[in-house]
Amino acid sequence: MIKQLTPNIPDYELLDTGEGEKLERFGRYVVRRPEPQAIWRKSLANGEWLKADASFLRDSKSEERGEWRLKPEMPSRWIVGFDYKDMHLRMRLALTSFKHVGIFPEQAANWEFIYDTIHEVRQQGVDRPKVLNLFAYTGGATLAARAAGADVTHVDSVKQVVTWSRENMESSGLDGVRWIVEDATKFVEREVRRGNKYHGIILDPPAYGRGANGEKWVLESDICHMLETCAQLLEPTNAFLVFNLYSMGLSSMLARTAVHQAFGTPNEEQMGELYFEDGSKKQIPFGTYYRFKR
Repeated sequence: MIKQLTPNIPDYELLDTGEGEKLERFGRYVVRRPEPQAIWRKSLANGEWLKADASFLRDSKSEERGEWRLKPEMPSRWIVGFDYKDMHLRMRLALTSFKHVGIFPEQAANWEFIYDTIHEVRQQGVDRPKVLNLFAYTGGATLAARAAGADVTHVDSVKQVVTWSRENMESSGLDGVRWIVEDATKFVEREVRRGNKYHGIILDPPAYGRGANGEKWVLESDICHMLETCAQLLEPTNAFLVFNLYSMGLSSMLARTAVHQAFGTPNEEQMGELYFEDGSKKQIPFGTYYRFKR
């Protein structure tokens, strides 16, 4: 089923988009960042954009890196929350040189799915479902799974990001996550050799990346092997997969085809785009998702 998803997060608001930028509110603070997909005109006056507490200036020598221009009252770190049913996540944000702030708010739609699905698995008699979160970044999906009562293994190749995730866990009043600083491909290959199984796998791969020891990741050439390996780790029943794609040009249909080849056809599946609508009703997608239950 194709379904476009947008979560409700009181601590996040997409104020405006256009001309290659987006204006966002995270908690109390307004952030201005590049957004290549915003190909239309801005709706708010330039004066409103100039009020941003933090504005990202891209380095002329790099497509990804840059620096932030801050208003005097803008802190280096702050906390935002996300509440859903009995889940109360608190995540620390910060301004990085890659324009990220430590959260992808559109992923909250997947956090809700993860939380609900783990509860369903537990109702089927699996007391502590095992969940594997790969390319796990600052851990929103990890925390959603842990809040639902799962035993979670969190894998990311960047030690500082794993430390950040641990801080988010503690801020959210949770504990017990298994933290792994390692290349995701190497980790899943080793888990297959060990004969381990998981009730849920969350895959959030970047277009390009480096492992903990310099291993190279290229999505288009490496994703099929990753999916095939994960298929050997997922339990045959009472199980789920969440798979995200951020590369422009890769659709949910492509994700579905690749997953079907590796895992087979599931009982229940959803796919589409994760998006937000700005204050002028302009809708912009921030990622493609595919997920299934079996």
